[in-house]
Amino acid sequence: MSAPARPKAARRLAGVGGRRIGSGLSVALLLGTAVALAVPVLDARHPPPLTGAAPSTLVLDRHGALLRAFTDGNGRWRLPVTVAEVDPRFVDLLVAYEDKRFATHLGVDPLAAGRAAFQAATSGRLVSGASTLTMQTVRLLTERRERTFVRKLEEAARAIQLERRLDKDDILTIYLNNAPYGGNIEGVRAASLAYFGREPARLTLAQAALLVALPQSPETRRPDRFPEAARAARARVLDRLAERGVISARDAAEAGREAIPAERRSVPRLAPHLARQLVDAAPERRIHETTLERDWQAALERLAAERVDLIGPRVSAAILVADLRNGEIRASVGAAKFLDAGRAGYVDMVRAVRSPGSTLKPFIYGLAMEAGLIAPMTLLEDTPRTFAGYEPNNFDDTFHGLVTATEALRQSLNVPAIALLDALGATRLAVRLQEAGARVVLPGGAEPSLAIGLGGFGTRLIDLAELYTALARDGRPIGLHATGGAPPVRNRLLSERTAAAVSGILSGMLPPRNARPGAIAYKTGTSYGYRDGWAVGYDARHVIAVWVGRPDGTPIASLTGWTDAAPILFDAFARIGIERRPAAPDPVATAELPPPLRIFGQRMAGGAPVGRSVSIAFPPADASVALARADGERDPLVARVLGAPVDVWLLDGRPLAVPPNRRTAQLDVPPGEHTLTVVTADGASERVTFKVD
Repeated sequence: MSAPARPKAARRLAGVGGRRIGSGLSVALLLGTAVALAVPVLDARHPPPLTGAAPSTLVLDRHGALLRAFTDGNGRWRLPVTVAEVDPRFVDLLVAYEDKRFATHLGVDPLAAGRAAFQAATSGRLVSGASTLTMQTVRLLTERRERTFVRKLEEAARAIQLERRLDKDDILTIYLNNAPYGGNIEGVRAASLAYFGREPARLTLAQAALLVALPQSPETRRPDRFPEAARAARARVLDRLAERGVISARDAAEAGREAIPAERRSVPRLAPHLARQLVDAAPERRIHETTLERDWQAALERLAAERVDLIGPRVSAAILVADLRNGEIRASVGAAKFLDAGRAGYVDMVRAVRSPGSTLKPFIYGLAMEAGLIAPMTLLEDTPRTFAGYEPNNFDDTFHGLVTATEALRQSLNVPAIALLDALGATRLAVRLQEAGARVVLPGGAEPSLAIGLGGFGTRLIDLAELYTALARDGRPIGLHATGGAPPVRNRLLSERTAAAVSGILSGMLPPRNARPGAIAYKTGTSYGYRDGWAVGYDARHVIAVWVGRPDGTPIASLTGWTDAAPILFDAFARIGIERRPAAPDPVATAELPPPLRIFGQRMAGGAPVGRSVSIAFPPADASVALARADGERDPLVARVLGAPVDVWLLDGRPLAVPPNRRTAQLDVPPGEHTLTVVTADGASERVTFKVD
């Protein structure tokens, strides 16, 4: 049976439609031909742009995680990302929604172009576009948004040019880095961090669909300003993908119920002081890699912010963590709250010069041990004394009489420390600290005085941390650094045995309330007038230094290193994990020490050293001594002194079994660097460092 004849009106409409279809296909064919002919000319005369605007400057942690980002010169967030760093599901949804034949076309999709031409011809208006992802990428590279016929031709030609020069992943990368997402947010990474607070490596279906929808109309669909418009746009994406079978209807419905982000989040701002320092030092660099651990940095910034609220108004805090093996800084908290102007959070207290209080006492005791003045169990007098007009008092305004050097250091008694510094010489301490890499800032450029033993000069938190690495690393400090590479070179501060002896003392320090004893070796300090509280400690792996106070230097009632800085120190170790140090050997008892080392005051006349009456003739200072023989055996080292006979001989801080009242001694010295110290009966001493080959 033949088909019934159609009404005249239907035949007339069909005729018009056929003519329009033919016209549409003809237009599509002409467009394709024009573009194909134009591409070689464009390639020769006008090569396409292959990169977008410069990305934001980034500061990364040791694993490549984002610590801090800075906007570009136009105030835009554009965080670089690769296709491999984006959730594959988002990429699949983007291609399925925007350009399902992206993998096979050459920049222009003929089928989509024909469909668009047909729809325009049959309806008399533009119903759907034919822009491929490559054409949209061209639009992003040129930052031109007009939608004219000529502009479409140009985009098509440029798209073919891009496809001839770049692979599909390169084109996707440009799109992912430059697509607009509202306001000053460009690129999927910046959008994911701003709207979801997460990297785009893992996204929910709802988050991925929203990020697909936003670039089509970024200003009118911003979820932080137009949540309903954003929800509707996301729903359209989910519905279309479900219709095409890309996702299930059930998944689409479930994703549609997920909340739209109500506010825009801040881009990460971790380690702001260090980040700014690195960017200012190399402004042309876009990626700054550091040695920091992002999780530690975030945890310790939260710790500092929590603690200062408990201490008082306008109080700040700084925390530095470094690896003892290589000097790499793992966390650098310059202030408690970076954006809090009332606390001067913009001031980096890790590198601010402040009075270190009693944190230098371990080095006074260490140098005194090396000089043969004391041993850990030597008795010291803690009684009222005056040193050339300088009369130190203890923190609690009391005196303890005769105490061992160990107890004097643990209790941070001032008089014994100043007595030892008086015997050593203040200049000697200052020079040794400077040679080890520390900054020593004396008021008005004055000469070092005994006051430096109690914090009478300026130094920085990072310098204190470096000095304490010497105690943890057998006497040799390591330079701290945050950007990788070899650590700065530092000179030896103490001998290995002396560093071990001081560490043994500090390991027995009384911990703050509710902290576990013996977990770390540490020392606290409080500057004059309750202006600065300090705590520096180390375990087997890390050193941590803490400062608490007001950046403007005003006093804080009852502030001390032990009550305010030490709890932060112990909490910081708890948050990064403690690796216990090996137990320190028991020190030689006072009664078993050589007589000159039993009581420090007995070797002093009128409270001051009797005058140097001995010098070491051999080995000379800084000499290299060869003791190996041709037969493979080793000769002993024959040490000689000039002047008064020697009662005590010490090699690397350890007393040697040499009879008293001698000017020579045969010493069995292994290869390596060593320190020889001699002490006479009247308290005079001399010390040299030498090397045995």
